[in-house]
Amino acid sequence: MGVSIFRESHSRTHVLGILSVCLVVGGVIACSKTEPYNPPDLFYYFASYKVGKNPTTITTGDLNHDSLTDLVTTNIASNTLSVLLGNGDGTFQDQVQVHVCQEPRALAMDDFNHDGHADVALACPGGDEIAILLGHGNGKFAEGPHYPVYRTPVALAIGDVNGDRHSDLVVALRNDKVKIFLGTGTGEFRHGAQYEYGDTPTSVALSDLDRDGRLDLVVTNGGPMSNAVSIWLGNGDGSFRGPKDYSAGKRPLGVSLADFDNDQNSDLLVINGERDSFTTLLGNGNATFRPGKDSGANAGPNFGLARDFNGDRWMDVAIVNLQSSDLSILFGKGDGTFHYPPRNYRTKAGPFAISSFRVTTTGTEEPGLVIADNGSGSVSIFLHRGVKTALKPDAKE
Repeated sequence: MGVSIFRESHSRTHVLGILSVCLVVGGVIACSKTEPYNPPDLFYYFASYKVGKNPTTITTGDLNHDSLTDLVTTNIASNTLSVLLGNGDGTFQDQVQVHVCQEPRALAMDDFNHDGHADVALACPGGDEIAILLGHGNGKFAEGPHYPVYRTPVALAIGDVNGDRHSDLVVALRNDKVKIFLGTGTGEFRHGAQYEYGDTPTSVALSDLDRDGRLDLVVTNGGPMSNAVSIWLGNGDGSFRGPKDYSAGKRPLGVSLADFDNDQNSDLLVINGERDSFTTLLGNGNATFRPGKDSGANAGPNFGLARDFNGDRWMDVAIVNLQSSDLSILFGKGDGTFHYPPRNYRTKAGPFAISSFRVTTTGTEEPGLVIADNGSGSVSIFLHRGVKTALKPDAKE
C-alpha cells in the first residue's frame, strides 16, 4: 500500500499560522490541522520621554549611585547626549542634554579612571574622533581627552584586551579598519594596533570565545563585498590574530553575543541591513561557529538583543524594526531558531536601538525594554506584564 505525505497551505491558513498535514492512504485523503502558534503578549507600552534629535544608541547604567537604572542616549543630529535619571519604578526624570562631539553615533560606558564612577566613550564620525567623558558620580560629566581617528568611527566595544586590568577600546572605522586604544587607568588612552580587513566594519564586540582567558574580537562587515562576521582571536597583549569569516545575511549591521542552546558556549546574533533578516550562529566553544540560521522579524530590523523573556530558559530576541516602526519579540526554540509569528508592538517613528533594564532594585522582576526612537527624538519604555521568575545566576542586567 502506497503512503505519501504532502502539505497544503492556503492564504487564510498561512495568515493564521495553521498548517494542514495530509496522508494519502489507498487513495483516501485524511487531513489534520496543527494548532496555530500564538506568541505570548508579555510587554506593554508604558511611557516615552523626549531626548535630543535623532538618537542612535540607548545605554543603561547607574550614573548617580542610587542603585536605580539611568539612561543615556547619543543624539547624532543635535551633537548631544541625553541623560535621564531613573526613579526606580519604570519612570525617568526629564532629560539633561550634554553638548559633546560632532555627530555622536555610538557610546560605551565603563569606569576608565578607577574612581568608581561611570565614564563614557563616544564614536563621533562627524569629527573623526573618539571622545571621552569622565563621570562625577551624580549624573554629570566632565570633558575628557579626544583622540583623532582616520576615519568615520561608527561603533565601540570595551574590554581589557592586554591583561593590565584597565579598560581598553576597540573602534570600528568605516574605511575598512579596526583601531585599538589601550587604557592607562587614568581616563586616558594610548594608541594601539590598527588592522585593515574586510569591507566596511559596522559593529564590534569582545568576548572570550575559546575560554583561554583572552578577549577575542567579533566584527561585522557591512559592505557589499563581504556580508560576513569576522572572528579575531586575541593574543592577550592588545593584539589579535588574523580573522576567520563566517557568512551572515546581506549587509550585516550589528552583532551581540548570547547562548541560544544552553551549551555554555557563546553564540552570535547578527542583524542584517537588507532582506529584513537576522542571523544566529551557534558557537562550538573554541571560537568557531556552525553555519548561520536566518530568521525574520519585520521590515528593516536595525538592532537586537537576546534575553529569556518568557521564563522557559531558552533565549528569546527583541528586534527593533526601523521601516515598520515596531518591536518584534521572537521566542526561542533552543536551537537558534524561533517560533513564528513574532509578537509585534507598535513604536514611535524610527526605532533605532534597544536595551533591557532593571525596573526596580529587587532583582527578581522581568526586564523592561527601552527604545531609542530616531524618528521622533524620544525614548520609549515597554514594561513586562509581570511573569515572575528568578533571574538566572549568570543573567546580566
